[in-house]
Amino acid sequence: MRLIEDRERRQRAVLNVIVLLISFIGVAKRSYVVEQTSPFENLLIDSFAPVQDSVTSFRSRVSSFFDHYLMNIGASKDNYLLKSKVKELENQIYKLSEVARENKRLKRLLQFGDEIAYKKILAQVVAWDASSDFRVIRINKGLKDGVSLQSPVITSQGLVGYIYRLTDHFADILTVLDGNNRVDGLIKRVRAHGIVEGFNNEKSIMKYVSRAEPIILGDIVMTSGLGNIYPKGINIGSVSKIERESYGITQKVEITPAVDFGRLEEVAILSSEGDEQKRREWNALDEMEDNDSAVNIGSSR
Repeated sequence: MRLIEDRERRQRAVLNVIVLLISFIGVAKRSYVVEQTSPFENLLIDSFAPVQDSVTSFRSRVSSFFDHYLMNIGASKDNYLLKSKVKELENQIYKLSEVARENKRLKRLLQFGDEIAYKKILAQVVAWDASSDFRVIRINKGLKDGVSLQSPVITSQGLVGYIYRLTDHFADILTVLDGNNRVDGLIKRVRAHGIVEGFNNEKSIMKYVSRAEPIILGDIVMTSGLGNIYPKGINIGSVSKIERESYGITQKVEITPAVDFGRLEEVAILSSEGDEQKRREWNALDEMEDNDSAVNIGSSR
């Protein structure tokens, strides 16, 4: 029995060895497919291969160009939109900054001269008289806004002038630079009086100041309150030049206005409830003087 089992084991072992040998022989003898080209095929390959390479390279470059072109178009569009947005934001910032600066100026105007018993009407400068530089200024408030003739006009820096021409929605200011605008002035330090009137486009002069008054450069000149137009204490300007003649009893004083007319944007008109009453009284006085003159002329005849 044992002999039979040993024989079967030996047979299985022999068979396994034979199968392994056959497998190794098959692997060793396996050959790869190789094709031998003819001279004609070599000629065709050598002729068309560069053309194929060129076509493939061209197609690759064209594809790359269009890809980059489309990307550039998209980037350019985004860049344009971003630039437009930046400009829009810059404009908004500029407008807001202008509004902030204007609010500061208007606040100073409203706070200036709180002790003056006048109602302030704020207005913006819209034009200058081209024939007179800064001597006449136009503002965007008129009769409909409560402005009246001969109302004084100021800024936070000082005196501008008075309303001398008026419509429903606009008014013209005769500034202190005009020779027709005469203001009774007071030199603050020495309390000397004189008449301030326009001299040129940048200066005013103060006339009829006593030669004995010890005026010095830099003295502040303000309104005296006389003349029924300007309230007392508004800054007119400062003394910039003094001329004392070798004869006479007065001296001529040159004044640099406190207001920078070249940068003037907003003003405040001082309006009083008594302005209309004053005007009626002045008109009545003028009529009485005219009547008296007519009577005197008639009696002389």
